[in-house]
Amino acid sequence: MKKTLLLLILLVGFTHYSHAQLFTKERLSNLANFDKRPLTWGYFLGFNSYDFKFEYNEDLGDNPNTDVQVNKQIGFNVGLIGDLRINDYFNLRLEPGLYYNQRDLIFPDFEEKRDYLREAKAAYIHIPLLLKVSTKRINNFKPFIVGGISTAINLSNNANNPDDNRQGEFRMIKNPLFYEIGFGIDFYLYYFKFTPSIRGVFALSNELVPDNDPNSPWTSNIHSMESRAIFINFTFQ
Repeated sequence: MKKTLLLLILLVGFTHYSHAQLFTKERLSNLANFDKRPLTWGYFLGFNSYDFKFEYNEDLGDNPNTDVQVNKQIGFNVGLIGDLRINDYFNLRLEPGLYYNQRDLIFPDFEEKRDYLREAKAAYIHIPLLLKVSTKRINNFKPFIVGGISTAINLSNNANNPDDNRQGEFRMIKNPLFYEIGFGIDFYLYYFKFTPSIRGVFALSNELVPDNDPNSPWTSNIHSMESRAIFINFTFQ
């Protein structure tokens, strides 16, 4: 019992000491004047996972086999960053980048693969305008939240292709709109600032281009199809 009590006291003391060292002890600041610059540049690398949210014209019941199924894959991101300082806590950011991903859609009403499988490939030129809201810098790191709106150019959209699902072509619009929200942490290293972040991205526009036949078994019951995604980016400034 005494040993247990002693270990508990040591653990509490160590936790208190570690907390004090991390958050209150003054350390040598890396890049001390970095955040005073009015404009900074950088680049990012990362990963993405895209999904679709479907809304249907008619409710076909609770049977999930009647809904379009989405097989998600992991894609990659690469892009540039322009950061405009507003004050110590607010920054305006432009982050144009290339986001590549593929989603496989399964239409359960068909039996043959050429009919039930559609590949929704997307190579997005993604252009978000974001407001970054940061806390006060704590030694060499600074947490933040970020949010904003974005547009994209889907280079694989097929929107103007006269062929549709009858010929095996799944079509999407060229310029969807999104809103985004996320968080991250700035780490001030000796030579540069490193920032891991995660964002949720949600479409504001219907991305589906319906088939030419209004009674198409692929698209006639789909009221809207909107992307939603998770971005994990690693930024270097």
